[in-house]
Amino acid sequence: MSYASENADALGATTRISVAHPRDFYALLKPRVMYLVILTALAGLLVSPGHIHPLLGFVSLLAIAVGAGASGALNMWYDADIDARMTRTSTRPVPAGKITAGETLAFGLILSGFSVFTLGVVANWLAAFLLAFTIVFYVLIYTMWLKRWTPQNIVIGGAAGALPPVVAYAAATGTMAIEPWILFAIIFIWTPPHFWALALVKAAEYERVGVPMMPNAKGPDRTRTEILVYSILLAPLGVAPWLMGFASVVYGVVAIIGGGFMIAYAVNVYRVRSAEHGDKAAMKLFGVSILYLFALFGLLVIERSLPIMARMIGFGS
Repeated sequence: MSYASENADALGATTRISVAHPRDFYALLKPRVMYLVILTALAGLLVSPGHIHPLLGFVSLLAIAVGAGASGALNMWYDADIDARMTRTSTRPVPAGKITAGETLAFGLILSGFSVFTLGVVANWLAAFLLAFTIVFYVLIYTMWLKRWTPQNIVIGGAAGALPPVVAYAAATGTMAIEPWILFAIIFIWTPPHFWALALVKAAEYERVGVPMMPNAKGPDRTRTEILVYSILLAPLGVAPWLMGFASVVYGVVAIIGGGFMIAYAVNVYRVRSAEHGDKAAMKLFGVSILYLFALFGLLVIERSLPIMARMIGFGS
């Protein structure tokens, strides 16, 4: 019996009527993650050569966002048992008893199929295949296998969260190129220091529910070292779009400064190891990492959008 099935039995999900509100189904999509997916996918769309029709681009982004949301719903379905035992996740719709496990599974599967089919029809089937692969990888490989098996779960599983720029580029062009894979690499290397900073603070909870996150599996000292190593790798990688010519010097300057902040805060996490001050240092890095990624991809989106907007209003023609 799966973890999700056990949780469904515990909640009595098969014997009661759902009292879900639309906002509960929206919460299943992990909207904060979905917003990041939209931003990174939009960057992938905009770095592509040529011009995709605005309506097709919008629908493609919507399909990618829905696919990401479907992954989140399926993750919540399977992880409902451990979500119920962690303070950070105990109020999610399934453990809170607002939506049944069966409804969550159906919701996630329907949205998955809808998003993949829509992207295939509107854009192309290469993009649809990549989106399907992303969903399958996140649900089957990360959620059902890696998360509860290895402390490298977030490293390997991070590939799913890094793929939206690649999917979007394929939607616009029907091909692959180096640019979206550079964006993929930035997100992929960013994920461990970002998430492990939070895991340092929540290590006891992960230990209690049997999830082998790096801090409770290998220890906080090893985690701090890994955070620093990944941050040092991330800093020059973040500058790559400028060095490769698909971002401006302004982006390059922001990436250099942002990478410096990432390293500085990672060094602080490495140095400060007391319980109280160590948690504060980790949460500061967690917050800075979010700002860093949004700054890079937000600036890239703005830069690539300006020429398009200029053409639309008649400048530069």
